[in-house]
Amino acid sequence: MKTSNTSLLSIAFLLCWIGQLSAQVTMTQSSFPRAAGFTDSLIITANTLDYYPEPLRNEIDEINAMVYPAINNGVYRAGFATSQQAYEKAYAELFAALDSLEERLSSRRYLLGDVITEADWRLFTTLVRFDMVYHLHFKCNRRRIIDYPNLWAYTRELYQWEGVAETVNFEHIVRHYHYSHETINPNRIIPINPVLDWHEPHGRG
Repeated sequence: MKTSNTSLLSIAFLLCWIGQLSAQVTMTQSSFPRAAGFTDSLIITANTLDYYPEPLRNEIDEINAMVYPAINNGVYRAGFATSQQAYEKAYAELFAALDSLEERLSSRRYLLGDVITEADWRLFTTLVRFDMVYHLHFKCNRRRIIDYPNLWAYTRELYQWEGVAETVNFEHIVRHYHYSHETINPNRIIPINPVLDWHEPHGRG
């Protein structure tokens, strides 16, 4: 899919914003990214695609309300849990949500059907880090994203959007997480990245 330069800047800004949210976990899900009045201007101009279109806003909000606590923040709840009970609760909710989305994506291209929305990009920022970091570092190890056929193809499709791959630096992601969390990785051992083919055709067209 070809996009304009404006579109690429919009996508890059969105991913940067969500990336900061995922890394810091300091904002509530309802404050992103509308706190800056951003969504109304986030438009792919070549296709007049608004990531937060008025007719879908209730559905987008419903998806976000599930994805943020169970998945975006769920990996952190598991990774930074200080009790077995808290870890197991976060773990169970995380994989229940991933299982649900795997089923959902079996019958639709994006979370809300044929239209890509803010909800997809929110989810992407966690999925793209999952196998590289969260599976090992945060002990979210029941399944990897590559073990979910629909989620894995969906994640690759979003990664392959023009301009998106340039916003993802896997070496930096892996090093940042494993080096900065001393309580989890006190010796700061940086694991070798798994070999994933992000450019494999996704087949979701």
